[in-house]
Amino acid sequence: MLRVPPAEWLGGFHLPGGLPGSGGGAGGGAVASVYDVGQFAGTPFAGLVLKPLVGLAAPSLEVAWTCVTLLFVAAIGLVAARGLPDPVPRRTALLAAPVLTALMMVSLPVREAASPGRTAVVPVLLVLLAVFRVPGDRPAGFLVGLAAALQPALLLFAPLLWLTGRRPAARTAAVTFAAATALSWAALPRDSWTYWVHHLAGTGLGGAPDGLANQSVHGALLRLGLTGPVEVLLYAALAGLVVWFGLRRAVRYARDGQLLLAVAVTGCVAVAVSPTGWRHQLLWVLLAVAGKVGKRAADRRVWPVAVVLAMTLPSAVLLPNLTALAPVRDNVLLLTAVAAACAVPFLPRSSPYWRDPVPTDYGRPAQARWSRVPLLPFWRRVLSRPNLLLELLLIRVGYSLYSHIRAAAPTSRSLAEGNGSQILGIERALGLDIEHAVNHAVVDTPWLEAFFNFYYTSFHFVVPLTILAVLYWRRPGDYRWARASLGLATVLALAGFWLYPLAPPRLMPGLGFVDTVHGPQDLANPSYGAMTAISNQYAAMPSLHFGWSLWCGIVIVVLAPKGWQKLLGALHPLITVCAIVATANHWVLDAVGGAVVVTAGFGLVHVLSGPRGLHASLPAQRGDGMDREAPVPPDTAPAAQPVAGSRP
Repeated sequence: MLRVPPAEWLGGFHLPGGLPGSGGGAGGGAVASVYDVGQFAGTPFAGLVLKPLVGLAAPSLEVAWTCVTLLFVAAIGLVAARGLPDPVPRRTALLAAPVLTALMMVSLPVREAASPGRTAVVPVLLVLLAVFRVPGDRPAGFLVGLAAALQPALLLFAPLLWLTGRRPAARTAAVTFAAATALSWAALPRDSWTYWVHHLAGTGLGGAPDGLANQSVHGALLRLGLTGPVEVLLYAALAGLVVWFGLRRAVRYARDGQLLLAVAVTGCVAVAVSPTGWRHQLLWVLLAVAGKVGKRAADRRVWPVAVVLAMTLPSAVLLPNLTALAPVRDNVLLLTAVAAACAVPFLPRSSPYWRDPVPTDYGRPAQARWSRVPLLPFWRRVLSRPNLLLELLLIRVGYSLYSHIRAAAPTSRSLAEGNGSQILGIERALGLDIEHAVNHAVVDTPWLEAFFNFYYTSFHFVVPLTILAVLYWRRPGDYRWARASLGLATVLALAGFWLYPLAPPRLMPGLGFVDTVHGPQDLANPSYGAMTAISNQYAAMPSLHFGWSLWCGIVIVVLAPKGWQKLLGALHPLITVCAIVATANHWVLDAVGGAVVVTAGFGLVHVLSGPRGLHASLPAQRGDGMDREAPVPPDTAPAAQPVAGSRP
């Protein structure tokens, strides 16, 4: 927000210049509407409160608004951390406030709430202060009423107060909301009519109701193409169900001593059922990480990770750009809020798993094969199968971030072609410059060209994903180290893309290479087909086409139980290196670079975790009669054998 030019600060706000009878505004007391110009979507009461800011100097207001917003976010983090249900572990008590504040600072709601005229952070702070910090029902109800006057859907907190035994606070909240609304009607009658009657509680103000910024049930139905009475009836029915289930759950969690979770659930309900639930009003979802989900210790991370990813990353990063996934991708924040309100099975404090979840099985340390390789003890090797949803989320987000970083790598054509000439010179000195001969030999053999084109475009993703799926299901202990080595190799490859942009043979002018996959290219104005917009064509060193295939071959050769399977695994990188050279997509030394990063990936996994055997103990019995997870069978973990004469 500090980069906004002073002339544009509050440019989307445009409050009237004076109140009726004050002589302000155009035409001797004629007052312009708050909603006539700009994108202000707050209530008339919010406009009345923010009106004095318009007269302040723009640079000073810019700095003050940003600082106050961030201070309010820090206050929310402090109050929410104090609201965690007892008993709170010491480490959680120390880290909860700074961690929650940091997450909110980078979240989509706070990043958008820092825009001028948006007060979404204030109602959250008012409600939290009313519930956790303000003594007495009447002051607490007054703060809740003010929050509802700024964001009307938050009046749902009055039923929560009523149903949890705080009836004076609920009555005060309703009275305060009514008084603030009446005050805004008296001061800004035209704006109040526009907001409450003409636009039905602000629907359509500040943006199109079917825009992606409206993360409410109403906005989702409009994006699906529903309109008219059918949409209104369906919206009313769905909103009623969300309110019914959400408030029942909130009351149950409040009576269970999880008051912060009850507040978060109610806030999620309010934004979901509001006619316009803007993204900057969804800070409640982050507070829902206070709930515990899952009986296993390994499953406790799934819900917080899913919430943090949904609240901090664009939806295009979370889900691929497929038409079939558009209804989910366009409503990620809404679905997360509805899930928190109505579906996520948060544990009650009476559950035996609340403080004592089923522990994770780790492999016991084994002796290392190479005594001089240091082992870092903090990365323990897990033997149990990881949570599938968490794995899918991390794989998708990891690959999306990899794609964005690769696309952002330097794309200087002159630098890439210069590096290409350098690689070609090194290969000629070593006698490895076989690319041109192989490329033209394949072009002269149509069936071979078709085979390598198909292999190049089809097996790059299919084979690694298939191997990961099989390992996840059949050998979870091996899945973890295999997945970690692939991820580390990919991260190392990103460094190569940034440090050494390289033109592949097909994009080197004057060398006569034929691009068999993308077709003829105009090298004076390169257009690389459909991949131009989504992939950096100069990210060739190292070759992950070969690197990933080599990873597949090593994993199959090491773990496959049958000889023919090992043979197929060994053939895959061999055919891949032929394909990348034959199609003129890589130099031979690119494959060498791919082999280097894969070797480094396996080496780092060994250094970080070392070899591990099976846990020697038998399954422990829980005091409540429920068994812990049984140890993984012997075929699900690497059988690391001690080597005589070596050190652990």
